[in-house]
Amino acid sequence: MLPPANQFNTPRNVPGAALNHAPAQVKQSPVVHYTFMLVGLSLLVFVLHKLDNLLLPLLYAILLSLLLMPLVTKLESWKWPRMLAIATTILLVIASLAVLVYLFGSQIIGLRNEIPLIQTKLVAYFDQTQQVLSHRFGFQPISHDEIINSSLDTARKDASKYLGSTLSTTIGVLSTLTLVPIYIFCFLYYRDHLRQFMFRFVEPDKRTTVLHTVDNIQNVVQGYMTGLLTVIVLVSIMNAVGLLLLDVKYAIFFAVFASVLAVIPYVGITVGSIIPALITFVESGSPGRGLAVIAVFMGVQVISDNILSPMITASKVSLNPLTAIIALILGGELWGTPGMILSVPISAVIKVVLDANKGTEAWGFLLGDVGDGEATKKDPTDDRGFVAKLLDRLRGKQPELAAAEPQLPTMSATRRAQAGQGNV
Repeated sequence: MLPPANQFNTPRNVPGAALNHAPAQVKQSPVVHYTFMLVGLSLLVFVLHKLDNLLLPLLYAILLSLLLMPLVTKLESWKWPRMLAIATTILLVIASLAVLVYLFGSQIIGLRNEIPLIQTKLVAYFDQTQQVLSHRFGFQPISHDEIINSSLDTARKDASKYLGSTLSTTIGVLSTLTLVPIYIFCFLYYRDHLRQFMFRFVEPDKRTTVLHTVDNIQNVVQGYMTGLLTVIVLVSIMNAVGLLLLDVKYAIFFAVFASVLAVIPYVGITVGSIIPALITFVESGSPGRGLAVIAVFMGVQVISDNILSPMITASKVSLNPLTAIIALILGGELWGTPGMILSVPISAVIKVVLDANKGTEAWGFLLGDVGDGEATKKDPTDDRGFVAKLLDRLRGKQPELAAAEPQLPTMSATRRAQAGQGNV
């Protein structure tokens, strides 16, 4: 017997509406989950590396825009039109760089004119060293003419490769220098539009949190950039004093040159100290004076790394040394020297974003700077001046902690408490 007509299209063995079963959730294996994470991370690194010509100017423009925003806002508060305020700020930066180039241009020209004399003296020292070593160890000295000829042959073979890389590097630098001011102008001019665009992705009840996070990112980047410029100025003064006491030629130029290069960790101070030390050694003929120049730069760098940077820059960025070192290595592997310069402020921005979310707050704490193993923050009401903080740091006095934050016991205190319980 056939079923009624209204039952022909009714699916069989299907739960009725009264049961109202929820759709079954498919649980992913942890192996599959982490595999997708690794694949996504690998693709992200590949894209970041391939798009370095686009991303590096954008990132530098973002950092400089955040640094210049207070000046633009100040001009706008004086009833300046936004376009005029931004253009004036960018022109002031370009004029400042032009003044620096003009001031040090004469010293650079004088140094370039002395390069042939320095080269001749280096060849003479090389020959003398070879003669001493040949008499002591009995080997045949190498003629510097042979070295020059072999170097010229190698240069001829690799001339096309070097020329191509030089041209590409020059074009890249020029394009970057052209694009960065344009990006800065656009970011500053459309900053309100960009903020509204960002708010459209956020629910209305969460916009206050997002606004607070954006303001924190701006404050961190501005604090880092201003602190970095302050450290460069102070290190330049200390380098100049040391080099002037040693009567080094072009002392002011080398002091500023080494201070700017010191922004590039590890590599910058090495390059910045070897060149003036080599010139001093050639000019004076005394290896001791060359070593003294290196000692000046190294001593100033120790003071900068252990006293100035922690007090000025690190206190604003709040990254622990391990995070900074790993960030520097990753930035250098990804984008080279520009990546090393950008690594610290980008890590600080990542930390601020992680701190703003409850689910990732633990990772932000891991990246942050903690004193003596205590999960506490420095007292925000500490408004002492730079000199007072410097004297306390030289005496080994730790900064006071906020009273509202609970202090976790240290490992040694925990072990003593466990030993006391065991004795009982």
